Amino acid sequence: MLRTTFTRALRTLAAARPFSNSVRVMAAGDTGSVRPGGEKAADAFNKREAAQEELYIRSEEKRKLLALKEKLKKQREHLDELDKHIDDLTKNQGGELN
Repeated sequence: MLRTTFTRALRTLAAARPFSNSVRVMAAGDTGSVRPGGEKAADAFNKREAAQEELYIRSEEKRKLLALKEKLKKQREHLDELDKHIDDLTKNQGGELN
């Protein structure tokens, strides 16, 4: 009897809790404020940040392309060496009459 009295009393206290004490839930990245022009409204900070991100992405792509060009150059040199070696072997065996 005493147990049911306490649980009922506690249940009514929990249900009567004011709304202002509840936890505010936001999605990841939400700041709580809305711009007058919405997401498209860009101030100087947003423009500068977007430009810096663009510059970083371009520099990373350029670095990757230069690395690929260097790798391609080394592989082309290796293939040229192999072609030369094949030519030398075929000439020594008498496969070509040059």
